[in-house]
Amino acid sequence: MTMDLRARWERYTKELCVVPSVGLTLDVSRMGHDEAFLDRMKGPIEKAFADMEALEKGAIANPDEKRQVGHYWLRDPELSPNDDIRRAIMTTVGRCRSIATGIHEGRMKGSTGKNFTDVLVIGIGGSALGPQLATKALGTVPDKLALSFFDNTDPDGMDLVLTRLGARLETTVVVVISKSGGTKETRNGMLEAKAAMQRAGLDYPKHFIAVTGEGSALDKLAIEEGWFARFPMWDWVGGRTSELSAVGLVPAALQGIDIQAMLDGAKDCDVATRERDFRKNPAALLALMWHFAGDGRGAKDMVVLPYKDRLELFSRYLQQLVMESLGKEHDLAGNVVHQGIAVYGNKGSTDQHAYVQQLRDGVKNFFVTFIEVLKDHVRPDAPVLEVEPGVTSADYLQGFFLGTRAALYESGRPSITITLDEVSPRALGVLIALFERAVGLYASLVGINAYHQPGVEAGKKAATEVLALQPKIVAHLTANEGGHDAEAIAKAIGSADVETIYKICMHLSANARGVSRHGVDGAPAWKATFAKE
Repeated sequence: MTMDLRARWERYTKELCVVPSVGLTLDVSRMGHDEAFLDRMKGPIEKAFADMEALEKGAIANPDEKRQVGHYWLRDPELSPNDDIRRAIMTTVGRCRSIATGIHEGRMKGSTGKNFTDVLVIGIGGSALGPQLATKALGTVPDKLALSFFDNTDPDGMDLVLTRLGARLETTVVVVISKSGGTKETRNGMLEAKAAMQRAGLDYPKHFIAVTGEGSALDKLAIEEGWFARFPMWDWVGGRTSELSAVGLVPAALQGIDIQAMLDGAKDCDVATRERDFRKNPAALLALMWHFAGDGRGAKDMVVLPYKDRLELFSRYLQQLVMESLGKEHDLAGNVVHQGIAVYGNKGSTDQHAYVQQLRDGVKNFFVTFIEVLKDHVRPDAPVLEVEPGVTSADYLQGFFLGTRAALYESGRPSITITLDEVSPRALGVLIALFERAVGLYASLVGINAYHQPGVEAGKKAATEVLALQPKIVAHLTANEGGHDAEAIAKAIGSADVETIYKICMHLSANARGVSRHGVDGAPAWKATFAKE
């Protein structure tokens, strides 16, 4: 071996973090960092480890909301700070299994006495992204329930799902997920599903399961109407870290996924990522590389490219986990910092035919996280076909991965590679836990609160204010015959938001909601056409 080759090999192996206990390898050799950076970060990463240890022991890790942060307890209840939490976690996991088993064995049925065949999950954000990731990655076990989703308040999207379900709506169990019970998108989806079942003559409460906070509006409704089942959401679990709570475990168990394997994978990854030697800790290395790549201020985007169709939704899942956790205006001291890491991606090699051209030759505003999976087939009886002598389709997939990684490196584009042995329930638990821990450690490195979401709350407040305008507009148009432009309506109802009024009127008109539009020289006016009683 020549000296150049030996030096390259030694650097490569030095920058590998191999964790056999969880079937994972992290390669940061192509990030371009040096020993001086790692030496500078020894103090900050030690503090991050201490912060994480305190969090796991039950410290108030979300100071804005005065809340503990306990998603690590979900996979290891013995870590819980008190017996009540420990018992609640264990009871919930047990009920997930028992209800799923009762449905699978046909002992628990829908309102018409037929066995359930499908699950409709109604949620948004983390209440949908986690279950969607799991069902894409792990699929439905034969003879178990298939999943569909209402994950938005778009009626056309809900119509598409209901059309696909068709007559199987009669044998569908509906899981409604909302911690507060007041999330409008989820509430609307629940009402749409309820109406669809009523139109079909079904006794909908015998099909509905609530996953919500104790005492929430949704919890009270489920009790009042006698829903099929209720599961808890705790205030110490955020939506983006809730996949291993009832939020993700109920849908996963219903579709036949081994939820204990998911929990065990996450628990074992937690053990591995408590390692205080950061070179042996894949989550710590991820956090350090994010800091290095973006200069500790998110100066570069993270492009996620899993070379496995089953992990196609992983970049969407990470968008919420990373961007909602790290995208903050203020640090913990109240200083304006505008932190965050933008995340996007899809899957390889499909997207080599899309944005890899820019990644290779365009602006250098990113780093790539490749995800490689060694095992080609999940089915043990899957045939191995040689598409050329000695070459399989999977060999091509690896070739495209390695080729893309090399081409980017040659062009000075940094990358991280995560290698998994396989995609399985256990491996998915590992992957979820790895990034949850990396996010927590990085947040400590840059001094922000990773566990609140003031920007999301601001968006909800603004949406509420917009919706409050609509009945005022309708009332004005009903009471005043004739044409009215948006400016006149704004003056009449005492609003300065003329553009929003214009948009609301356009929407009402397009859907024949009592408003007709007529324009002069491209400037539309509005006329009430409401029927008078």
